[in-house]
Amino acid sequence: MNRSDLIVKLCDRFPQLTREDAAYSVNAILDEITGCLAIKGRVEIRGFGVFSIHTRPTRAGRNPKTGEKIAIPRKSLPHFKPGLQLKARVNNQP
Repeated sequence: MNRSDLIVKLCDRFPQLTREDAAYSVNAILDEITGCLAIKGRVEIRGFGVFSIHTRPTRAGRNPKTGEKIAIPRKSLPHFKPGLQLKARVNNQP
């Protein structure tokens, strides 16, 4: 499912919403999650999961072509940890 599919599902489930209102809602939610993660925050949605940032430290690597050692800089990556209810639903458990 992509963003436009989600918007269509919202419009189908809530007929009082126009497509523009549903698109605005989806974009607002995703923008807030993205904004919070950008400032190294944490977003917890009970029953769904937690979005957070994991930081990989600086490490040594090597260029596979030349064998030269290089420093790989520290970087931050988004991380998602599913909640118990989401795990249960994915595994078809009540």
